[in-house]
Amino acid sequence: MTHSLEVRMRGWGGRALTAVTLAGMVALGTAIPAGAEPADDIVERLEAIPGMTVLWERPSGAADYRFFMLSYRQPADHRRPQAGTFEQRFTLLHKDTGRPMVLHTSGYNVSERASRSEPTQLVDGNQISVEQRFFTPSRPQPADWSKLNIWQAATDHHRLVKALKPIYSAKWVSTGASKGGMTSVYHRRFYPGDVDATVAYVAPNDVVNSEDRAYDRFFEKVGSDPSCRERLKDVQHEVLERREEFVQRYKAYAEENGYTFDNLGSVDRALEATVLDVEWAFWQYSLESDCGQVPSADASTDDLWKFVDATASFSFYTDQGLEPYLPYYFQAGTQLGWPEPEFRYLKDVRRYPEIYRPRWFMPADLREQMRFDPRTMADIDRWVRWQGSRLMFLYGGNDPWGAEPFRLGPGTRDSLWYEVEGLNHSARLIERLPQQQREQAVGALRRWLGVGDVTTFQLKTVSPLDGHDELQDRRPPL
Repeated sequence: MTHSLEVRMRGWGGRALTAVTLAGMVALGTAIPAGAEPADDIVERLEAIPGMTVLWERPSGAADYRFFMLSYRQPADHRRPQAGTFEQRFTLLHKDTGRPMVLHTSGYNVSERASRSEPTQLVDGNQISVEQRFFTPSRPQPADWSKLNIWQAATDHHRLVKALKPIYSAKWVSTGASKGGMTSVYHRRFYPGDVDATVAYVAPNDVVNSEDRAYDRFFEKVGSDPSCRERLKDVQHEVLERREEFVQRYKAYAEENGYTFDNLGSVDRALEATVLDVEWAFWQYSLESDCGQVPSADASTDDLWKFVDATASFSFYTDQGLEPYLPYYFQAGTQLGWPEPEFRYLKDVRRYPEIYRPRWFMPADLREQMRFDPRTMADIDRWVRWQGSRLMFLYGGNDPWGAEPFRLGPGTRDSLWYEVEGLNHSARLIERLPQQQREQAVGALRRWLGVGDVTTFQLKTVSPLDGHDELQDRRPPL
């Protein structure tokens, strides 16, 4: 069976059939079903790209999409391509080469579940979702962590776009939420011509890392119920008041689950880091309507444990919980910056005043390699304000990550900025905008990508691929 003659037939209930050859079917006198894909199947076109490998194809869950996992060979160091390579994974939701392409990333690992980002829904397009360098298994071996920076990652995207554009020659848009939104902006800064527009959701912009009063101001006024804010602070204070009791429970929990604390150094330090997360994680993932779930400070230790675990997760600051996010913490401690509220209301019960800094979540050998460069984010911010174009930023009004957002500036062209009142760290905010702003946002996106009128497409869920939100699959680092 020659690969060049393979076809994949679709039809007969929309199910993909076993690959056969046209020559074999003709020899057997079998009629070729209408709708069979031509011999230049998308798989052949992808595999013809130097360095590209199709790892697998799985059902997408929607009849009009095919779902692939691929890898693309990337230089470990784009400044020295001869110094070794690694395989970068990405998924492809293929609809039609004539439709726009959405370059999506979470900024972390790639999900092996098929799902369409909101821009993909709105333009009815194809989508690639890219795993970021150093998130396993997309990690060079041996790993030189000095090559984990935003320019190297942007250049990964640049090479991938360049490789795929001969197939997907329609317009492109990049998108992502949280770290994925940040990553999409960094890519545009270094390679502004790669895509035609960018839609960045809930993307922090820590321009001056040492200035974090915006977070304290945020927590002083978030939501409309002061008692909810106070109960959260009281829970944090009470758990640290009962520190010894919680440490003993935490030790037993870790032993039962095989967790260790080499990175942070002790259960006590991990407890304090977890407690500091409670207020932040509540507003990041919950809504004000969930305030009734916050216990009072005189609640039982069992009830306080359950709430803290459900909100911030006692497993997270274990070595095992931190391991998948080490590339994030390395980047936060070297270029991205990190939020560090003052936690004044916990001053009398805290023991480790620097514990909320990313270097303390890293193994000792990597911690020693981390040097923070304050120039990096300032450069990104200047580009957005003075040279950015066709950018759309969306934030949730109750999301702590939005306390230091990207802002448009005097030189930003044809761009939009929105905040959705009362919303959290959601990756789907366009459909939650007030009607006039929603029509403006969708109209701009479709204009940027040259697709039809907005009235031809519904904003609500239209496919089995649209009900999945990657942000809810993980407990992102703070």
